[in-house]
Amino acid sequence: MTLALASAPLSQAQLIAKYDGRAPRYTSYPTAVQFTPAVNAAAYRAWLAELATDDPVSLYLHIPFCARLCWYCGCNTRAVNRHQPISDYVQLLLQELSLLEAALPARLPANAVHLGGGTPNMLNADELAAIFGGLRHVFDLSPDAEIAAELDPAVLTRDWVRAAAFHGLNRASLGVQNLDPVVQQAVNRKEAFEEIAACVGWLREAGVRSINLDLMYGLPHQTVANTLSTLDAIVSLRPERLALFGYAHVPWMKAHQQLIADDALPGPSERLDQSEAAAERLIAEGYVQIGLDHFALPEDELAVAAAHKRLHRNFQGYTTDGAKTLLGLGASSIGSLPQGFVQNVAQELGWRQAVAAGQLPIARGVAITADDRFRGEIIERLMCDLAVDLQAVCDRHGRALADISGEVADLCPFARDGLVEWDGAVLRVTEPGRVLVRSVAAVFDAHLAPEAGRHSRTI
Repeated sequence: MTLALASAPLSQAQLIAKYDGRAPRYTSYPTAVQFTPAVNAAAYRAWLAELATDDPVSLYLHIPFCARLCWYCGCNTRAVNRHQPISDYVQLLLQELSLLEAALPARLPANAVHLGGGTPNMLNADELAAIFGGLRHVFDLSPDAEIAAELDPAVLTRDWVRAAAFHGLNRASLGVQNLDPVVQQAVNRKEAFEEIAACVGWLREAGVRSINLDLMYGLPHQTVANTLSTLDAIVSLRPERLALFGYAHVPWMKAHQQLIADDALPGPSERLDQSEAAAERLIAEGYVQIGLDHFALPEDELAVAAAHKRLHRNFQGYTTDGAKTLLGLGASSIGSLPQGFVQNVAQELGWRQAVAAGQLPIARGVAITADDRFRGEIIERLMCDLAVDLQAVCDRHGRALADISGEVADLCPFARDGLVEWDGAVLRVTEPGRVLVRSVAAVFDAHLAPEAGRHSRTI
């Protein structure tokens, strides 16, 4: 399979002008934009009953509370200054777990638990014990299960880390974003490097084997210089993984982002400079670049999986978790099953009301078709490996290459500009094209109808 020969490389300005559109992040396919109320609690209950009883599942629990509201945040969360709403939420979370138990065909094995949010370290020790007690009652949790949590350094304590480690915490992600005081002030997130270092120390002390630090580019007042100074400090801690996310400014969707001044935001060229400078620095420090926005030390499981083409992508981003089923609990959580995707009621009040009424709190979802599975594999491989053998994927799904001839033709501009290349039926995203891998994947998205505001910008 061949396309037009590449022309002269585009300048940065030309690349941005031609390709800086909007595209999904492809943590699922179909994406959440395609979810509808046609998939409801009854459909979910039927799908659960059909699960294979010997296939391990993964579990996601959403904790939608924070001690502070970061103005850049796109997550489903709210700031609280009393603990009672959290305690009440945990009781309902345990009720939802009981509802899920009643719908399952058996006590299923589970190999992974992810606590997300929000800020899971807002939970106290007794609540952690209740949650993990409930999980171990309903599921056969493997002794070597991956237990992960997203943590806010501002409210993390050594005692919390010890309590979580008692229940098996072995992977943690700390939000850092940027250490420059001016940037921090502009996004309402203030913390010193020393606080981050103390948290990393507590996690190491407790035996947490893999630590991820989240960083961002494109924040208000962010520059290449303060991006690199943040990295210089952070890499001294040698986290096993780092994520480098581009800030998605969507104040029409997230009202609190209106507190960020538009004129303080770096433009597309500055954002690209920050992303590329950060990637170059991390690679020089010995990290392997993975997919779109992750980095890992060569010996980390994520880097090993990437090297062996075993990487996956789900709602938590890049992962080594190959489970066919992810069950979500809590407000707004999304589950993935062989038959399709489901999402709980996003608004906390509606979720609370549904659970209190004894209902599985499903608000929407989408059933997966054979064509979705076919296209989903192509998209996942591109997002994870920056390459896909289209003939092999076609063979696995009983399809012909001719079925995607239109998509192949749509890749011609990318090929001419040196952003993708072909080796027979193997499509590869080149290094200059890495930043646009979402746009390349979007070529194979049969559901995508570009709409302003529905997805973040690709650069």
